[in-house]
Amino acid sequence: MTTTETTAAATGASALVKLAGVAKYYGNIRALQDVSLEVSAGEITCVLGDNGAGKSTLIKIIAGLHRHDAGTFEIEGEETVLANPRAALDHGIATVYQDLAVVPLMPVWRNFFLGSEPTKGRGPLRRLDVDLMRRTTRDELLRMGIDLRDVDQPIGTLSGGERQCVAIARAVHFGAKVLVLDEPTAALGVKQSGVVLKYVAAARDAGLGVVLITHNPHHAYLVGDRFVLLKRGTMAGSHTRDSITLDELTRQMAGGSELDELSHELERVAESGSGVGVTDATARGAGRTGPAGPADQASRTTAPTRDDTTR
Repeated sequence: MTTTETTAAATGASALVKLAGVAKYYGNIRALQDVSLEVSAGEITCVLGDNGAGKSTLIKIIAGLHRHDAGTFEIEGEETVLANPRAALDHGIATVYQDLAVVPLMPVWRNFFLGSEPTKGRGPLRRLDVDLMRRTTRDELLRMGIDLRDVDQPIGTLSGGERQCVAIARAVHFGAKVLVLDEPTAALGVKQSGVVLKYVAAARDAGLGVVLITHNPHHAYLVGDRFVLLKRGTMAGSHTRDSITLDELTRQMAGGSELDELSHELERVAESGSGVGVTDATARGAGRTGPAGPADQASRTTAPTRDDTTR
């Protein structure tokens, strides 16, 4: 039994979300085939893969946007088929997409409660409880270690990292047990990426199970506990942090054996190219030392004529 299998057996009872042999087809196109994933409380499971690897399809299945066509999908040990994203939210699965689903011109507190606004009063006097939303937003952000200047400012004025952090704090506040993050550091600089990863780790420390979708193995290795590698819709590997190094994770992410084959092929091309270059240079050198050809004789003949004309 491998290290990954041993760990999975030890933590299987506490898995919040577990996918086994999941597949998804769009007509004749295979988007996912035999993909397995496990998310436990207080752990970060990183899903890595290049463009077209199937990461987005996997997110949509976990978020309830698409149904899987094969395999099993369990939530807290109970096999489930999610009918829609609302069903996923009811099971405590919150997904933060790259676009964050925010309204840039609305204030931070308004975006924090977007779609779940508390109200006060009754009948025709029913209205939004603005004071509660402002106060709760400020408190929840501070609890996550996020100290904004003003929760009344439009969320579009925040940096990309700050918007990601607001989205994470919103998911935690509304009772998420599993937090799915779609490429949260893709469009961020080094400093902002570090800030987001810090809050991802804070969500894990708060007891959430986190699924981090990324194509950056360095970011994944900083916070990840498990690593699932996807390649063209299939699993290229599944590892725990103790069973793989950053260098090996990066190598597998970059293509593994295919990368080695490409390296050998490029070396052969370079060697054959250098041989051709030497042969051509030798041939050109030999041409210069040989007898003059017709073109050379013509140039020597016409050169004095041009000089005489100039005089």
